[in-house]
Amino acid sequence: MCHSYQILHKHGIPDENIIVMMYDDIANSRNNPTPGIIINKPDGLDVYKGVPKDYTGKDVTPENFLKILQGKDMTGIGSGKTLKSTKDDNVFVYFADHGAPNIIAFPRGELHAKDLQEAILAMNATKTYKNMVFYIEACESGSMFNKHKLPKDIDIYATTAANNKESSYACYWDKKRKTYLGDVYSVKWLEDSDTADFSKETLFEQFTLVKKETNTSHVQEFGNITLGKVSVLGQFQGMLDTNSVDLSSNRRKNETKAVPRVQITDAVPSHDVIVHTLKRRIEDTEDEYERASLIYQLEMEHDARAKVVKTATSIVRQIYSSDRKVTRILSSHANVDRPHCYKKAVTHFRNKCYDFTEVEYALRYVYVLANLCDQDLQTDLIIRAIDSVC
Repeated sequence: MCHSYQILHKHGIPDENIIVMMYDDIANSRNNPTPGIIINKPDGLDVYKGVPKDYTGKDVTPENFLKILQGKDMTGIGSGKTLKSTKDDNVFVYFADHGAPNIIAFPRGELHAKDLQEAILAMNATKTYKNMVFYIEACESGSMFNKHKLPKDIDIYATTAANNKESSYACYWDKKRKTYLGDVYSVKWLEDSDTADFSKETLFEQFTLVKKETNTSHVQEFGNITLGKVSVLGQFQGMLDTNSVDLSSNRRKNETKAVPRVQITDAVPSHDVIVHTLKRRIEDTEDEYERASLIYQLEMEHDARAKVVKTATSIVRQIYSSDRKVTRILSSHANVDRPHCYKKAVTHFRNKCYDFTEVEYALRYVYVLANLCDQDLQTDLIIRAIDSVC
């Protein structure tokens, strides 16, 4: 998120035209060995300095996101900034967090595909943009658009890190910080924008490059494909080239083609980041006490994941006694044919069973709720099953 701000700022978009929502728990975390500094590539430059803090912490919610997007009143919340675009303005939206079928997650709560689509259609009806572009980094992010299709006549182009069935991937392990610094899809578009000629490279060309180099998941595009082919990056990410810090290791913009592409070799599924992080830390430490502590944390993580699976299975068994039916519900990919039922069930599951912020792995099993809803069961029956288990 910070890196994307630096790109827009570097290319002349003023802060009053940029709205940043980020939880802001990295720079000053006790686990950050470089307090006040954030990097998102090995040996990278600080991307945190100067980033506006319009909405942080508890203000980073799906409800606030939709209000900001639609230009609704945010007085008394964060900076209060909302989108003030008109029918003559281009809008660029970049989102990065966890995801699940028809969901992109926030630190508190989740945004469902149907709610995002309704907000987009409302913006189109009120003519609050000329063209709008979405880049979405999240697991199963393609599900935000593949069923709730973007009409081609509303001038919106979207790309996602993954299709509607797969995980997105984290990458760039940093031994000093003991964490992964980026996500493959995001790293690829950000690093391309670091060096691209914004007056020539089109959105579609960036999509094509990112799709080719993101070999861990299937990058998707939706909406008005023609818009992506005729629009250059500068129309959405800024046309000017200022003297701001160059995040491409101080290479000049006209050296784009000469910059070698870094092959990512350490990518891991986003939902397995905690497990891989603990394993790497166990391998790297020479302190026996720390090793024992990390092994214990890994065992607790595996136990927590097993509990999530048991919880999901038990919820299904509250409704069906047939092993074959239970297996089918647990093994089928979610279609989300009844989004209202699904939204209510997911919200209840989060409130009664698992806080997704604390137990991220629980997001991997909300598809079960979609499958139950798609059996044409009464929503209240699913809610009661959740109550019985949790």
